[in-house]
Amino acid sequence: MQQPVKLVSVGTAVPPHVIDQRDAARASHTAFSSRFGDFEKLARVFETSGIRRRYAVRPIEWYLETSGWPERNLAHIEGAGAMFVAAASKALVSAGIAAGDVDTIVTVSSTGIATPSLEARVSRELGFRDDVERVPVFGLGCAGGVSGLSIGSRLAASRPGSVVLVVAVETCTLAFRMDKLTKANIVATALFGDGAAACVVRASETGLAEVELAGQHTWPDTLDIMGWSVDPEGLGVIFDRAIPPFAETHVLKGVTSILARSDLAPADVDRFACHPGGSKVITALESALKLSQGTLDQEREVLSDYGNMSSPTALFVLEKLLAQGLPRRTVLTAMGPGFTLSCLSLTAAA
Repeated sequence: MQQPVKLVSVGTAVPPHVIDQRDAARASHTAFSSRFGDFEKLARVFETSGIRRRYAVRPIEWYLETSGWPERNLAHIEGAGAMFVAAASKALVSAGIAAGDVDTIVTVSSTGIATPSLEARVSRELGFRDDVERVPVFGLGCAGGVSGLSIGSRLAASRPGSVVLVVAVETCTLAFRMDKLTKANIVATALFGDGAAACVVRASETGLAEVELAGQHTWPDTLDIMGWSVDPEGLGVIFDRAIPPFAETHVLKGVTSILARSDLAPADVDRFACHPGGSKVITALESALKLSQGTLDQEREVLSDYGNMSSPTALFVLEKLLAQGLPRRTVLTAMGPGFTLSCLSLTAAA
């Protein structure tokens, strides 16, 4: 009989530089107010975002002075590498597993280019084996943490007893662009933070929770809702203002479709754990999933303390829910470029 795939541990990490939301608002005012006619109107997003502070791989002054893709990508490689080590180390220690015991590493990141990829760059520091299998995953954006955990779980199921380490690490603040006078860029400076989350999964009898199912749903003709644009200065954010109403209108259908593949329905879920992309997105998700307003309390807390870190953010929520004890069935959800919904169901350990 095949053993179930278990989530064994979760570890999170953030970079050293703290960005208070008030300081971010002042820096953005300095950078944009004299050049962007609607800035004062758009600047209200700093107050309505639901964010108190965020963390960044560079001090706030660096973003005001630095331009150019090479400098930004170097900051990604250095900052993401350090967070990878910190988050992975926490997850491995929590699992009681040495880095040399890891058989497969799934690395999720969409905010910079690293070739060789991040897990190769930190391999010696962490102590991975020479024969460890590397699975870098790029382009999933905010959905990447949930999708990466799904990929890692399938790899663990395919080789029972093997240890799979999933690491989602993003440097979203490197998309702060002083040269781009767009609403999307100003919103990004109010929302984005940097962070990393790591999970250990394996097919075994013990763990924090069992991975029950996973799936994705992609809507056609939605490529322009979210993503990156690329130019000589670096990555530029693509944010469509329709994201909250799109979530409110379509998420339930996507979740229902994914759950139905395992003969489940939304009513069978005890807790939805959602990627907190922003305060309006959280409210839209509560409405879409027919939850009482305020139900997604841990999501709002993560958003307030860390901002939108893209792929690891949903795993920060999961870590908080694990600390308070998972109910019978928890479904992680996150939306990302595509436009795609990713879901993964966890059942509490007996």
